[in-house]
Amino acid sequence: MNRISVLLADDNQTLLRLIADSISRKPEIEIAGMAKDGVEALEMVQSACPDVLLLDEPLGALLLDIVMPRLDGFSTLEQLARLDLPKRPHVIMLTGLTRDDFISRAMRLGADYYMIKPFDMQMLYTRILEVARADDAPVYLSGPDTQTGASVDERVTNLFLSIGIPAHIKGYGYLREAVKMVMENHDLINRITKELYPGIARRFSTTPSKVERAMRHAIEVAWSRGRLDSVNRIYGYKVFSAEDKPTNGEFIALIADKLSMRQTA
Repeated sequence: MNRISVLLADDNQTLLRLIADSISRKPEIEIAGMAKDGVEALEMVQSACPDVLLLDEPLGALLLDIVMPRLDGFSTLEQLARLDLPKRPHVIMLTGLTRDDFISRAMRLGADYYMIKPFDMQMLYTRILEVARADDAPVYLSGPDTQTGASVDERVTNLFLSIGIPAHIKGYGYLREAVKMVMENHDLINRITKELYPGIARRFSTTPSKVERAMRHAIEVAWSRGRLDSVNRIYGYKVFSAEDKPTNGEFIALIADKLSMRQTA
């Protein structure tokens, strides 16, 4: 069995040792190194890659903190993309930042997953296995139990980013809020125009019609990116096609139902 080589990069040395001590006990994982900043992380990525390829091409993962001295996580991702590597490591971002624009930027720069601090070590271990063994599929979709232990916000956010809904457009936030509201009260999906749209509009200081249009635009953007296989993989069968775009209500209901099933599983 190929072991997963993991490089840790965080300026918090205590956290580094804690993570290393926890995940190194797993038989599938070996620690490739521990970097205290982005510069050191890039140096270790370059030196560790040949070893990873030499040992029967074992899978590699990089755990990266967004905020680090000398070279932060975003800059490290940018530099990583420019390196001439035999195999680019998968990247998990470890961060205390929850703003959508930060998450969207990290994903655009090549991060495979993000986790909000503090996090559960068993969940981290599960995420490492998922990203390392994914065949270019979004992490969220790699298995039936991939989101066990994750917060609702984290699960919804990662799902939307996997589908291809960019975090910087307004419809992204409205859809995310709608999914969470329907998960709490499923009857809202039957009162989408009378209660759901107005409720979201009040929270975002806008109008129900603008909420509806922005949601429609977000779904249209996702469909134009051609990631329908990501959506269909969630359900295990073909739900949508390029010609068969769901209504706002259908999309919200399907996502909320699936997330609710995983939450109670």
